[in-house]
Amino acid sequence: MKVENNSLLAATHLSQLLDFVTGIGGLIVPLIIWFTQKDSVLGMDENGKSIINFRISMFIYVLVCIPLILFFGLGLLGFMVLGILYFIFPIVNAIKASKGEDPHYPLSMKFI
Repeated sequence: MKVENNSLLAATHLSQLLDFVTGIGGLIVPLIIWFTQKDSVLGMDENGKSIINFRISMFIYVLVCIPLILFFGLGLLGFMVLGILYFIFPIVNAIKASKGEDPHYPLSMKFI
């Protein structure tokens, strides 16, 4: 039986911000929470998939920005924009999750 736990959903979204502290914790922690809680928390599967899709998409966008540095510094502008989006979207979706709303990460490609 699945239980509703909006605070855990919000914490899962906010755990992505661990990247700013640890470097890679923002990928590992949400992945662990998703794997362990997707069958017991209502909405965790959808939220977890959204987070992982967002993380993979951001990684691809960072890889695209690297060669763009050679072209008039467009890659640096891309890194700045991605950094802002990377900080804002988890917070916005944590607020949505705490209210019971569905997550939405713009620019996110669907992989899983």
